[in-house]
Amino acid sequence: MKRKDFQKLTDTRLKDADALLKSKRYAAAYYICGYIFECALKACIAKQTKKFDFPPKPNHVKKLYTHKIEYLLGAAGLRKDFEKDKKNDKQLNLFWNTVKDWSEDSRYESRIDEKKARDLFIAVSDDKNGILTWIKKHW
Repeated sequence: MKRKDFQKLTDTRLKDADALLKSKRYAAAYYICGYIFECALKACIAKQTKKFDFPPKPNHVKKLYTHKIEYLLGAAGLRKDFEKDKKNDKQLNLFWNTVKDWSEDSRYESRIDEKKARDLFIAVSDDKNGILTWIKKHW
């Protein structure tokens, strides 16, 4: 996939999560919210790839096919900046504390309540301090 594809998919998943919340499908909304920031981070990783760069070693590429947000943040080269910004932005740090606990295993959870789903959606999508807003500055 290309960077623009990940960017478009990020925005599409944001709309999907919003629609799922409005439909009171909280577990599905929670699950999709995780893919919002995963796709956004993968757009940042794709930005690092130049047209004529020799591809990285296969074991590195394989690691990029992960859902682990902490790893993707590092692979995108954003960890240092993110840590600094979290220290200076209390709300960003609070949102991160919500986001970091998401995992792809949530697809098996059917008992996600409205509060947990909405908290994750807001942490990802808040226009001022949300995780997606921060990531978009770098993609």
